[in-house]
Amino acid sequence: MGEITKDTTIGDVLKIKPNAVPLLMEIGMHCIGCPASMGETVEEAAMVHGIDADDLVTQMNAIAD
Repeated sequence: MGEITKDTTIGDVLKIKPNAVPLLMEIGMHCIGCPASMGETVEEAAMVHGIDADDLVTQMNAIAD
């Protein structure tokens, strides 16, 4: 459908790769449904959760649509 980058918002990640939800939950992003997180970029979310954004992007893009 589309490629995820560090600038992709969490809201768009959920549209592009709904199968990424278990990965996000596993790494501690439990508030993926919060209104604030919908506008947060992958890079911002990774920073808040102490995760390498590049690794996260790679992992999400590897998930089947």
